[in-house]
Amino acid sequence: MKLKFSPKNAAFFILLLMGMNGVFAYAGEALDATNNASVATKWGDMTVKIMKATPGNTPTYGSRAVGYMGVTMYESVVWGSPRHKSLAGQVASMVALPKPNNLQKYNWVLALNAGQSYMLKQVYAQTSVVNKSSIDSLENSIYQTEIKTTNQEIAERSVIFGRDIAKAIFEWSMTDGGHEGYKQNFDSTYVLPRGAYSWKAPTRGQSPSAFPLHPHWGKNRTFSPPNQSLPVPEMMAFEYKVATPYYNQMMEVYYKGKTLTQEEKEIANWWGDDPSETFSPPGHSYNLATITIKTAKPDLYKAAETYARVGMAVADAFINCWKCKYTYHAQRPWGFIYYNVDTLWGTFWPEPPFPAFYSGHACQAAAATTALSDLYGNNFKFIDDSHVGRPKDMERLVE
Repeated sequence: MKLKFSPKNAAFFILLLMGMNGVFAYAGEALDATNNASVATKWGDMTVKIMKATPGNTPTYGSRAVGYMGVTMYESVVWGSPRHKSLAGQVASMVALPKPNNLQKYNWVLALNAGQSYMLKQVYAQTSVVNKSSIDSLENSIYQTEIKTTNQEIAERSVIFGRDIAKAIFEWSMTDGGHEGYKQNFDSTYVLPRGAYSWKAPTRGQSPSAFPLHPHWGKNRTFSPPNQSLPVPEMMAFEYKVATPYYNQMMEVYYKGKTLTQEEKEIANWWGDDPSETFSPPGHSYNLATITIKTAKPDLYKAAETYARVGMAVADAFINCWKCKYTYHAQRPWGFIYYNVDTLWGTFWPEPPFPAFYSGHACQAAAATTALSDLYGNNFKFIDDSHVGRPKDMERLVE
């Protein structure tokens, strides 16, 4: 799970995760521990399913969703582990959350189950009735399995606790700047700077909208307080003259686009994560957390910690990345090449509706990789089956 990037970029990504180190620590006596992590991955699977099937699930909004889904999962079970500590008082503005009664027993699977169901229907309130029915069906299926080994009193107490945790976290989420962001994904009032180097909405892009995607997302509240004040990385100076570093990088894209092998095209398709066809880049990272858990088979608490770390890392990565994008408003290669090199050149993959620098894919993938590597080591191996079954490049041509 190693990701290659330059030392300068690495410093940025490491800082992005620093605020989360040491968050998960001893919190007192366990109440009713369980090693059943399959309930966590079932909700991980359901989360990306709803992301894929819900209108308005942009990469920005999706990153926020996985952040809150992960935190809710973690907080719904944290009091059952002697190794972990609540995030309350540690992440930004989260002061207090409901606490369990230490004199009573809880079924943490049922607490997690209730919390995930409630939160998923809140962050994706715009999803279809059919999708909400699927969420309810999963919640009921897990409940019916667990009730066979848990008495009714404990079950009801656990469900109430998990739901109360989710309600409290959702109330907190409404103040972060991204609440109901799907209602205005594209901002028609945002004034883009003018200049040869500035980004302009592509005429044949990934999105039908000619307006920028969430230009103010970089102002949203981060989960980790230090991530709120991270410096914006320095960008290479614009220069259209031949043989300058800027020109050379654009030409590298130009020549690569003309010589792509079939294997390279398939790799690009795999990592395209087009939100109109897939669960988007943050959904891909959240799914990698699911695959990691299914491969490593940790207990329920480490599984919940995994989702929380990856979710928060991806959410904070997108906030900082979007802050950078709308600081520089960097043009994408097609515009530079069209006006300075070749008017007939076309991109292999349609351009997305936002500026180029920093790369959203690279930023959030590095954040997710850092979180997973910290939990499972740098040499952990798994098979990414996120897009198995999707049409390949040659199959698309046939269609």
